[in-house]
Amino acid sequence: MNKIKKNRHVFIMDKDHPPALKVKSGSLVTFETYDCFQNQITREDQSMETLDWDHINPATGPLFIEEAEPGDVLKIEIQRIAVNAYGVIAAIPEAGLMGDQVQTSTIKVLPIKGDKVIFNENIRLPLEPMIGVIGVAPEEEGVPCGTPGAHGGNMDNKKIQEGTTLFLPIYAKGALLSMGDLHGAMGDGEVMVSGVEVGGEVTVQVEVLKVESINNPILENSEYFYTIASHKELLEAVKIATRDMQKLVMKELDLSFNEAGMLLSAAGNAEICQVVDPLVTARFGFPKYLMKKIL
Repeated sequence: MNKIKKNRHVFIMDKDHPPALKVKSGSLVTFETYDCFQNQITREDQSMETLDWDHINPATGPLFIEEAEPGDVLKIEIQRIAVNAYGVIAAIPEAGLMGDQVQTSTIKVLPIKGDKVIFNENIRLPLEPMIGVIGVAPEEEGVPCGTPGAHGGNMDNKKIQEGTTLFLPIYAKGALLSMGDLHGAMGDGEVMVSGVEVGGEVTVQVEVLKVESINNPILENSEYFYTIASHKELLEAVKIATRDMQKLVMKELDLSFNEAGMLLSAAGNAEICQVVDPLVTARFGFPKYLMKKIL
């Protein structure tokens, strides 16, 4: 099994990074990851202010896929997400939608037992592991792992779970895939700036598709296709994700612009991924019972 240990990680996604591992298209690879705080938090009495903020959102990698060339599409089948025995969640002044009302930092260390996250003695959350940061090297200069974009990055999309397939545009030779920032649970929006942050391992199968390129990430699960977009303004992110889906529906279902828009209005869903990163992220979901393929 090909494996990249968590000590091989980056804080910026960049085409100039040396690869941590080289594989062929079709390979299975396991990424061992830190949590978004690089495992700096182990106790609830720690101070957020003492963290090394230069070591936030490490992404394990990058992985070089030999056949990948600019203009191709990288298909990533997420086969397994295994998380550690505890996660952490925090409230931080001036961070997230409600950070302006947070007076002092609060940390909770949450045990993970079986299929539950133990929030407190009365509240247990379903364990729903997902990948917060996953992306390839961007087209131009490097992008911090905490920022989302057309290359992927910190999309914090809770639909990126075990059993789903993510498609990313390839901008650099080898693609240079990196990932991290796993969550044991996270609500849409991630409004208090962190979900249940957890380290773990992700096993994926990577495949290079020699097809027409895409402008932004696309996700597929058992029921829906999702187009994903990030922008500094939420409404613009929603518009981009919706327009990307409309173009796909027009092509795959042979519909006019107006017909495709009406179908999206009747059967599609505009949804929020996160609203707390340097760019915010939205997705648009379209049911697979109406459209059988996306690329």
